[in-house]
Amino acid sequence: MGTTSVRVSEGFYNEARLVSEIQTRSIGQQVEHWGKIGKIAEANPELPYNVLKNILIGLNQAKHGQLEDYIFGEGDE
Repeated sequence: MGTTSVRVSEGFYNEARLVSEIQTRSIGQQVEHWGKIGKIAEANPELPYNVLKNILIGLNQAKHGQLEDYIFGEGDE
């Protein structure tokens, strides 16, 4: 997989830089993350951000074999 340059505003770049430091991502990884979330959010406008984030976490856990059985009603209050 290669890389490609994309022009973004200086403000967006600076925001990505600040957030990337907190999230321990490179600036490119942060922009990619926001792009992935935005793409999924546009395809699923009824889902809130936390649901999208948890789905991505679950998919990544499954990819790494970290699966647990879900027990319905547990933790629901």
